[in-house]
Amino acid sequence: MTLHKIRQALLICVILQIGSAFFSTEALAQNSVATSEIGIGIGGANYKGELAPNYRFLNNQPAFTVFFRKDLNHTFTARAGAMFSHRIADDNTIGDEVQDLPYPDFRQAELRLSLAEASLVMEYNFLDYYDLSQKIRVSPYFFAGIAGLIYNKKLTTDNPSLGPLLDKNWDTDLSISVPFGVGVKYALSKHWNLGLEFGARLLFNDNMDYLSEVEGKHVANPYDNDWYYYNGISISYTFYTLKCPPPYKRQPGILD
Repeated sequence: MTLHKIRQALLICVILQIGSAFFSTEALAQNSVATSEIGIGIGGANYKGELAPNYRFLNNQPAFTVFFRKDLNHTFTARAGAMFSHRIADDNTIGDEVQDLPYPDFRQAELRLSLAEASLVMEYNFLDYYDLSQKIRVSPYFFAGIAGLIYNKKLTTDNPSLGPLLDKNWDTDLSISVPFGVGVKYALSKHWNLGLEFGARLLFNDNMDYLSEVEGKHVANPYDNDWYYYNGISISYTFYTLKCPPPYKRQPGILD
């Protein structure tokens, strides 16, 4: 119960942080030039759950991202994006140190998973990336936010005794996750940018892979939730907008 409350508090803090940044008029008034970016990225999506209890880079499957980024001030940027991926996870993944553990050896399961994510995150830039007077513009950043997830999953097993329990047809689920991670952005030119990012997604359920303790059968660990990850590179194009000063307001006269 305590862990559930901690996760709820974390989610509320993230939402409040995003809201405060979006509605901060003071931050928007600091620069005479506003920037926004559109971009695409390619990389790998990774899953951590019953079939892959440890993060393993070689388990990455192809993923594609699109995003829109807006600067709020010298430090914070807001980013809305979408990510798509399809992957296959197997209890007998070649090279995995966990393949000979009791649960994987007993289940002999394979998971097919397709997912689409829509996210809204805040980026904290450690350097002033939006200062155009710099000859070299580069900055590491940290990001956190909230995401909505839709995913299709199918589970099969090679263990005949577990077939009635674990063989599951394609099913579609919705979920909410908390994305967070680190990255670095580098300006190739005034308009073009290159990015590198690694991020984790915290889920609030243990059912992304169908595997949880069901019907009294001990086929999974019921005490941890599933995760998924994205790491990749991106390229984006920057648009510049001049911020006009407030219009001159004359004092109303007696004859106005």
